[in-house]
Amino acid sequence: MRRFRGAVAGVCLLVLTACGATSGSGGPDGPDDAVPPRTPSSASAVAELEPAAARAKRPNIVVVMLDDFSMDLVQTMRSVQRMRRTGASYPHSFVTDSLCCVSRSSFFTGQYPHQTGVRTNTSNSGTSGLGGWPAYDTNGNPERAFNVRLQEAGYHTGFVGKFLNEYEWVAGRALPPVVPGWTTFNTVFGSAYDGWDFASTTLAGQRLQLVQHPAPPASASNAAKDKAYAGTVIGDLAMDFVTAHEASDAPYFLEVSLYAPHNRVNPEPHYAGDPLFPPMFRDRTGPRSCGRVACRKLTVDDLPGFGDQRRDNRPRLANGKQARAWNTVRTLPVAAAVRDLRDRARMAQSADRLVSRILRTVGPNTYVVLTSDNGFHLGQNGMGRGKGTPYDTDVRVPLLVTGPGVLPGPRREVTSNIDLAPTFEELAGLTPAPFRSGLSLVPTLSRPALVRQSYAFLEHTQQTLTGNDPDAAFTGSELDRIPSFTAVRSRTALLARFDLDPRRGKVRWGYEYYSYRKNRFEKRNSFAATSRRDEVAALLAKLAAFDGCRESGDQPVSAACRSVRR
Repeated sequence: MRRFRGAVAGVCLLVLTACGATSGSGGPDGPDDAVPPRTPSSASAVAELEPAAARAKRPNIVVVMLDDFSMDLVQTMRSVQRMRRTGASYPHSFVTDSLCCVSRSSFFTGQYPHQTGVRTNTSNSGTSGLGGWPAYDTNGNPERAFNVRLQEAGYHTGFVGKFLNEYEWVAGRALPPVVPGWTTFNTVFGSAYDGWDFASTTLAGQRLQLVQHPAPPASASNAAKDKAYAGTVIGDLAMDFVTAHEASDAPYFLEVSLYAPHNRVNPEPHYAGDPLFPPMFRDRTGPRSCGRVACRKLTVDDLPGFGDQRRDNRPRLANGKQARAWNTVRTLPVAAAVRDLRDRARMAQSADRLVSRILRTVGPNTYVVLTSDNGFHLGQNGMGRGKGTPYDTDVRVPLLVTGPGVLPGPRREVTSNIDLAPTFEELAGLTPAPFRSGLSLVPTLSRPALVRQSYAFLEHTQQTLTGNDPDAAFTGSELDRIPSFTAVRSRTALLARFDLDPRRGKVRWGYEYYSYRKNRFEKRNSFAATSRRDEVAALLAKLAAFDGCRESGDQPVSAACRSVRR
């Protein structure tokens, strides 16, 4: 495949807040290095561009993507409740995989992991070519991302915040390549996981330039530290963009990608006493530091499935016999789960305030979308802390939309994050690219009762940790031990097919089936239950049909593969 270097980059949603910083410059190994712009995808139809007067009437779009945001935190955010009252909510919203880089790659392209070629978070020696920015880049995904087509259609496209794993900068090395399709690109590098002392980029004349955001000394006031907090920096950058472009005649698209409520990644905190999930200092104390819910009221009761015995979750072979159990590590203790839940709620409050600011600032011709790259578990189903499973804790994420013509209320449509790329294209007046597996949600915005999709499909590749995954320091083997799987999810059930033989070229299928009609979590694996035979058979047929969908790259998706989610 041909390789390109240059153009505008950044693909990952976050909430932004800016802090004063100084721009850097450099020589051949410094931040001012640049390469020729990359050629956009041929699927971006310039013929679809409308006259300037028509383009000016097209809506603006702001997307806020949270990081590892789980559904148990929804109750703590006032902005979410406002969006529920005034806009569309999708309670059956799932991600293709509960891994950051894999999920975000699907978000940008509207494609499954088998189409993007991005299977894991990192490109470590054990998974070379399968994950991280290298896999995203090598497989041509930057050119297929929806923002490329929006930019060509006349949109001013902006990105602020966290991008993709391994799209990084290290002092003394050149900046990564500029990615096509972004007019404004303020990526915030992974050193921001810990909250302070990180670098970001600006885009000037098709060149990335580095901006350093040093941390205040430990002796500085809490207010000074909060001003330099990653969420504050990202938020301020986002609001600067929104304020400037709301007054413009040209339409705009903005992705705001937050690090909250992701855990810090270094064993040692940046400031003494920083918790594993470090919130702003203003959110660390007080009865309402957890937002709408008093912190003392957040307990393991808010984590459905916590304390449930896991022996009845063991996979079954196709013949119904018990298979190898993969969920075998010690369950997260109650005290740790409660502490982490409350700190994650505190961490989410900076995001909550930013979303509220955005909602107050945008005009009537702007759509605002709130979602997350994946969920997170804290001891549910007898697990530790982490993500990567097909369970509800990890794959179901919030999806809320406000904007012109959106009728308030929940939707029954089963959605996936691959549906957002074609949604943005249709809102921009474009026909979604034929290689997108997702289906535009635009018709459901004005028709709450409309249901066209009843299934979502999940793909996961077992991650071999070699120290480079952001979560390794605090989740250990939690992600490493989750087997590869393909799964299908409906409104009321989950069927997952695990590969229980991790050896290359070897396969041993184990199945888990769960009904959510009576329980909010995966209480008992009923794959072999006689009473569930018909339901299991129907979902097995869906998996078999999905197995036949092997399009990749820019290959058009067949009608049969588009209909498999009906």
